[in-house]
Amino acid sequence: MLQLATTEGVIDPERTIQIGLRGRGLTRCDFSFDSGMRVVLVEEFQKKGAVAIAEEARKIVGSGPCYLTIDTDVFDCSEMPGTTLPEPFGLTGREVRDFLRDLRGLDLVGADIVELCPP
Repeated sequence: MLQLATTEGVIDPERTIQIGLRGRGLTRCDFSFDSGMRVVLVEEFQKKGAVAIAEEARKIVGSGPCYLTIDTDVFDCSEMPGTTLPEPFGLTGREVRDFLRDLRGLDLVGADIVELCPP
């Protein structure tokens, strides 16, 4: 869906940042890299920290309206087993919470949570 929305001009890849990708999810990321989206792998997020990544996200998104999607696949499977693609070494709830808190003040016009798949 992200690829279609981008090619149709609904999403500006220069104002898009994907965070926390890892493992099997990386096989679907070629379009994101090729289109100019900023992709932050889980290892980079954990190394730099929530504050630094949130600061970068603010710069990328700018002052215009933005939309936030949280894909539950980003979470470590020990904290979120009920997701479509549970994998180890994901982000913790605390890391995601800290990141979201550091996004305060953005012109957030909507948000959703996807890939929730309770057992």
